[in-house]
Amino acid sequence: MSTTTRKFTAVVAVTGLGFAALAACGSSDSGDEGSGSKTVTLVSHDSFAYTKAVLKEFEKASGYKVKVLKDGDAGTAVNKAILTKDNPQGDVFFGVDNTLLSRALDNGLFQSYEAKGADGIKAEYRVDQDKHRVTPIDSGDICVNYDKAYFSKHKLAPPTSFDDLIKPEYKDLLVTENASTSSPGLGFLLGTAAKYGDAGWEGYWKKLKANGVKVVDGWEQAYNVEFSGSAGGKEAKGDRPLVVSYASSPPAEVIYADPKPKTAPTGVADGTCFRQVEYAGLLSNAKNTKGGKALIDFLVGKAFQEDMPLNMFVYPVVEGAKVPAEFTKFGPAAKSPETLDPAKIADNRDEWVKSWTSLVLK
Repeated sequence: MSTTTRKFTAVVAVTGLGFAALAACGSSDSGDEGSGSKTVTLVSHDSFAYTKAVLKEFEKASGYKVKVLKDGDAGTAVNKAILTKDNPQGDVFFGVDNTLLSRALDNGLFQSYEAKGADGIKAEYRVDQDKHRVTPIDSGDICVNYDKAYFSKHKLAPPTSFDDLIKPEYKDLLVTENASTSSPGLGFLLGTAAKYGDAGWEGYWKKLKANGVKVVDGWEQAYNVEFSGSAGGKEAKGDRPLVVSYASSPPAEVIYADPKPKTAPTGVADGTCFRQVEYAGLLSNAKNTKGGKALIDFLVGKAFQEDMPLNMFVYPVVEGAKVPAEFTKFGPAAKSPETLDPAKIADNRDEWVKSWTSLVLK
C-alpha cells in the first residue's frame, strides 16, 4: 500500500454511516474517566481526528481535560449511544450525520444547547432550530470521482451528472459501494433518490445496472482496489475509472503523494454529489454538562473549524473559516449538491435500502 493510500484510508475509510454490529467497547486516546468535573468526554466515530496542539489550547484556556472515546464507524457509534443514553459513556457526541439524525433525535439522545458562536454557522446547515439539540460541525460531499488519465487516453469527456452515468459510452466504467454496508454507497443512493424522486430512482438504478455498474462492499475496496485513478488502485491494477468517493478525495491524492503532483490525478463529477453534514450534541444524561457545553463551543470555534479539513477531509460550516488551498484548488465543495430533509431520510431509508438491494444485487 502506498503512502498516499495508507494515510488517506486511515482518514476516510470509516468516515460516515456504517451498519457494523455494535462494538463491545470503545477506545480512548486521552485522559481518565469523565466523571470528574474537570474532565469532559467526547464520544465519536473512529475517524475523529485533530491536531493535538489545537486541543491542548482548548484544555489550557478552559481548564478541562478532554477524553476522546472512539466507538467504531458512525452508524455503530450512534446506535451504541442510543442504547446507552440513560447512562452515557460521555458528555458530548460528535459524528451523527444527516442520514441518521432523525433516529438520534427521535430517541432522545441529546438535550438542548445553543452553542456560543452558533450564529456564525452557515444557514443551510442549521437544523432543529426550535430546540437546538444538535450543532452542525462539518460537511462533505459524496461524489463520483474519475481517473483523468483514462479519459484523456480514450479521448472521452468524463461524466458530469447522474444522467451521464447511464449513457453507453460509460458502460462498465463505474464502481460503487453497497448501500446497506457503506456510507458513500448509501449517500450515492440518497443522491439518486433526491435527484429522481420516489417515482424515478428505481428506474434510474435499473438503467445503471444495465450499464454495468459494479458493486463492492465498501469504500476501501472500491477506491483503493477497483478504481484506476487512486494511488492504491494503480498498485492493484484497478480497471474502473469511475468510483463513488468524496469531493475531498482529489486533494488527498495530492497532499499525501510523494512526490506531490502539480495537479490532482483525479477529478469530481460535480453533478453527482450528495451532501452529508455532521453534528455534535450534548448527551441527555451527560455528567459534565458545563464541560460539554464548553467543548461544543470549541468545536464551532475558528481554531477547530480550520483544523478539521486536513485531519478529517471535511469542510468547515462556520462563515469565514479558512479552507486549505489544496481543497479549493483540487477538490472544491460541490456547487449544487443533492440534499434530502433528514425526516424524509428517516421515513424512507430502510425501505430504499431494501428495494435497492433487491433491485441491484439480485
